[in-house]
Amino acid sequence: MSDKHVRVRFAPSPTGKLHVGGARTAIYNWAFARANDGVFILRIDDTDPTRSTEENTQVILRALRWLGLDWDEGPEVGGDVGPYKQTERLDLYRQAAQRLWDEGRAYPCFCTPEQLAADKKAAQARKDPFQGYQRRCRDIDPAEARRRVDAGEPYVLRIKVPLDRGDVVVHDAVHGDVTFNARELDDFVIFRSDGTPTYNFATVVDDALMGITHVIRGDDHLSNTPRQVMVYEALGAPVPTFAHISMILGADGKKLSKRHGATNVEEYRDAGYLSDAFVNYLALLGWSLDGDTTIVPRDVLASTFSLDHVSKNPATFDPKKLDWVQGQYLQAMSDETFSRQVLVPQLVAAGLEGACVREAYEARPAWFDLLSSVLKPRCTLAPDVVEKARFLYAGDELELDEASVARNLAKEGARASLEAALEALGALGDDAWDAASLDAALEPLPERLGTTKRKFYGALRVAVCGNQVSPPLGASLELLGRALTLGRLRRALPLAR
Repeated sequence: MSDKHVRVRFAPSPTGKLHVGGARTAIYNWAFARANDGVFILRIDDTDPTRSTEENTQVILRALRWLGLDWDEGPEVGGDVGPYKQTERLDLYRQAAQRLWDEGRAYPCFCTPEQLAADKKAAQARKDPFQGYQRRCRDIDPAEARRRVDAGEPYVLRIKVPLDRGDVVVHDAVHGDVTFNARELDDFVIFRSDGTPTYNFATVVDDALMGITHVIRGDDHLSNTPRQVMVYEALGAPVPTFAHISMILGADGKKLSKRHGATNVEEYRDAGYLSDAFVNYLALLGWSLDGDTTIVPRDVLASTFSLDHVSKNPATFDPKKLDWVQGQYLQAMSDETFSRQVLVPQLVAAGLEGACVREAYEARPAWFDLLSSVLKPRCTLAPDVVEKARFLYAGDELELDEASVARNLAKEGARASLEAALEALGALGDDAWDAASLDAALEPLPERLGTTKRKFYGALRVAVCGNQVSPPLGASLELLGRALTLGRLRRALPLAR
């Protein structure tokens, strides 16, 4: 099939939030569609009435939008093969099921749960290798079956698996050919007695009507595939190419879950990860560009993704590797981009900047860009900038960390260090208040005072930044400004020995 005809879908069930595994599946479908000039469809599989909610649907849509996975057809954008929620497609399932019944490819089954349990127990007792549904209703005369249905007798609809069907061979794009023994397939239910379709039926009807060419999903669905192939064949629809991707494991080798930390997408968004970095990292959990490249920008992923580079081996989620990728994306930003997209939005959200992001930035762009140049190498997550920049917003009310005061200002010689710094820095005018000039003014003082650089700069850091750990001192003083810096040094003098 020509690449331009590629149609893929991501079909989450809105029974909860979008988790890491589902997000990776969505990324692979999106990237495959983009790389093949295809169509990426979003479908909401909400046929579980007890767990599916509209709220969860909105959570999933919001997470996908944050990930930047734009869909070509689906909720909010429409398309020619909608509706794109399964609860709105029940008539389509009923029509497909009725056609299979009319054609003799499906039949009603009237067996009670007690009868099914008795048949299974009998099969086990005689050690029958086939212990599925015993096809008790398969050969009921169609007229008799119709009479019983019309009389209101409860029934389910079962697919009629051909008794002479050979092995089902799934040509999987990740795992290669996977063979299932068709003789182990029973005549499974496609419509329940309450009038709702089963998953294996509804998903095939949808995929067939939507023209899906490639089904890219987690390998926990691999066991469903032979039954779905039976439905495709019964419907006379082409069987798509399947690609079952491996599960994601935690560091302990077990399936990723809440015990390993954050698992849903919005938790990572709220923690301050960049969506580009997060998509890059998840894409690498089972796929690689060339075996070596780690930083794969979104446009490269969208142009190079291929199923033959997807591994069939489970991937391990490594938070430290994610943080490293995040750091690489932060470092690649220009100071202005970092200011506009990370720094100022975080400061506004924290209430440190009162104006909106655009107005705050445009009021003093050079100041924010300098702060960005200082903080970028020292931050992993977006919210990190708030705590590292907070001392700049304390004005005259800066609180000094008690432990830092004890280790630095309360030591002999600290007062002399502050007095020398006050004299040297006070000699600089506003026009010379820049990091290079500030560093140059301070650099000879430790030797002149007969003290160590660690003691000298430690005392200054605590006095002007509130803590012995701060960004580079010269840049910090430039950002604080002359008046605040000198004022904080004077206020710290009574605490210094």
